[in-house]
Amino acid sequence: MTKLLPTSTAGSLPKPSWLAQPETLWSPWKLQGDELAEAKQDALRVSLQEQQLAGIDIVSDGEQTRQHFVTTFIEHLSGVDFENRKTVKIRDRYDASVPSVVDAVSRQKPVFVEDAKFLRQQTTQPIKWALPGPMTMIDTLYDAHYKSREKLAWEFAKILNQEAKELEAAGVDIIQFDEPAFNVFFDEVNDWGIASLERAVEGLKCETAVHICYGYGIKANTDWKKTLGSEWRQYEQAFPKLQQSSIDLISLECHNSHVPIDLLELIRGKKVMVGAIDVASNNIESPEEVAATLRKALEFVHADKLYPCTNCGMAPLSRNVARGKLQALSAGAEIIRRELSV
Repeated sequence: MTKLLPTSTAGSLPKPSWLAQPETLWSPWKLQGDELAEAKQDALRVSLQEQQLAGIDIVSDGEQTRQHFVTTFIEHLSGVDFENRKTVKIRDRYDASVPSVVDAVSRQKPVFVEDAKFLRQQTTQPIKWALPGPMTMIDTLYDAHYKSREKLAWEFAKILNQEAKELEAAGVDIIQFDEPAFNVFFDEVNDWGIASLERAVEGLKCETAVHICYGYGIKANTDWKKTLGSEWRQYEQAFPKLQQSSIDLISLECHNSHVPIDLLELIRGKKVMVGAIDVASNNIESPEEVAATLRKALEFVHADKLYPCTNCGMAPLSRNVARGKLQALSAGAEIIRRELSV
C-alpha cells in the first residue's frame, strides 16, 4: 500500500432493502435459492461501488453475503447444532439465543472464499476481508462438548487458519479478525486469547488485522458504554501483548468514544486503523472532525502506519448516512494528507 493514510471500513455496510430488512442486525433474507445468491452478488457490487465513489482505498464486501459477522461463519461448520439453542449472555452484556456445540467442530468446505474471489474479480484495489476471531466466536455459542473456552477457541483458530489461507490464495490483501470480546475478558485475552489469534494467522503472508471495538450502535452496547465512566481504558489490557504479537494492524475505536488517545502509545510500531467515524450515531461527521481525530492519532502513530477507518460496522445505519460517513472519512483523510505534504 503506497498511498499515505489509506482509508477503509471496519466491516459491514448497510444492505439494500431488496436483500434484507434495512437498518436491522441479523436481518433475514428476503429471497432464497438462486435468486438470493444472485442478489448477494449484486449487493456486493453495489457496496463496492459505494466505497469506490466515496474514495475508500482498501475496499471490502461490506459483509453483504452474511447475516451476522459471527454466526454466518459458524453456520458452515460441523459440530454445531442450530436447532438445539440455548440462551447465553453475550460479552457479559445481553442475552441471546445461540447454537450449541455438540461435537468436535470442523470446517467441511470454504465459507467465504467464493465471495472473496468474486470481489477480487470486481476491483484492482486492495481488498480486506473480515472473519470472526476465536474468542468472539466462543462467546456467541453454548459449549456442550469441549466444556473449555480455551480448547474451543483453539479449535476455532485452526479452522479460521484454514479459511484465511484460502482467502489469501483468492487474492485478499488484508485478513481482519473481529475480536470485540478482547474488550471484555481481559484475563483470558492475555492467558490464551492472543495466542489463539496468533494460531489463526499462522503461515499467512498477507497482512493481518485485529479489530477491537465497543460494538454496533445498538441499545445493549450504548447502555453498556454508559457504565464505563469518563475514560474507557479497556484497550490498556490487551495492547501490550498485541504490540508484541505477529498481527500487522490493530483496528480500534476512537471518534466520539472515551478512549484516551495516548493508549495508542502501547501499540507504537504497529499499523493502526484509527476509527474516525462514529457508527453509533446518525450524525454525519464533517471532514474536519475526522481530520481532528487523525491529527491526535498522529501524535502516537507514524503517518505511514495510520489507516483512517470507521469505529465498527455500519449495518444498522441507513445507506444515506453510511454513504455520508464514508465520504467524510475520505475527505478528512485528504485534509491530513495535504497537511503532511506541505
